Amino acid sequence: MVNDIKIGLTGLPGSGKTYTLKRVIEMLGKNVTVGGMIDEKITDGRHEIGISVCNLGNGEKVTFAKPDIESRITVGNLGVDLASFESVAVEAIKSACENADVIVIDEVGKVEVESEGFVDAVKEALDVDKPMIITLHKKSRNPLLQDIRRRDDIRIFEVTPINRNLLPHKIMSLMNGEML
Repeated sequence: MVNDIKIGLTGLPGSGKTYTLKRVIEMLGKNVTVGGMIDEKITDGRHEIGISVCNLGNGEKVTFAKPDIESRITVGNLGVDLASFESVAVEAIKSACENADVIVIDEVGKVEVESEGFVDAVKEALDVDKPMIITLHKKSRNPLLQDIRRRDDIRIFEVTPINRNLLPHKIMSLMNGEML
């Protein structure tokens, strides 16, 4: 990997942003240290029953959204424990900025931007001279998301069910310095 390209993935919920991101991480292989954080939906097969955040650097994971959490912040029927989210996500991003070859942030979404610590960590990470892949909520008008979309050092791709299998290859080409 030669360049410090920053790539934003956006798309509707369920379009495959996290799927695309995970494929790129797989394709990067064992010789590249990937750090940062990834949100993962927890289902019982039919319904979403929680959301966890995982630190890609050390594997630490916590479920921060569940039906039994009382909170002013919700995702559908899930209450959000922002302190639990921050305890893993913020450290994961800061650690990636220092120690990883590639910084991953999944996702800058409606819930995540409620955390001031997370917003600050994302802003810091955007200024680090390292390759980055960041997933972005498609419709949010949050100032952080608007700032990211306006930056001229980020290539933003919309993920759709049609292109999500091709996008990881395109992203790898860009990360390898090929001009597309």
